[in-house]
Amino acid sequence: MKTYKFKTNINCSSCVAKVTPFMEKLDGINSWNVDTANQDKVLEVSSDSVSEGQIIDKVKEAGFKIEPAKKGFLDNLF
Repeated sequence: MKTYKFKTNINCSSCVAKVTPFMEKLDGINSWNVDTANQDKVLEVSSDSVSEGQIIDKVKEAGFKIEPAKKGFLDNLF
């Protein structure tokens, strides 16, 4: 399983509710969550088969900005 992290502008529960139907259309997502308390509004997605590009496309289709989160030094080690 692969975990992706993205910086977004999904900043409240209403925004999460708006993006939910788009995320549910992606077969192969095991789980997803948006940390709205984080200043970068981090979307974390775990999947066996969905690509980073497919996630980005769906979030943009829902009307939100999204970009891959920058990896820290420790993330590159593992």
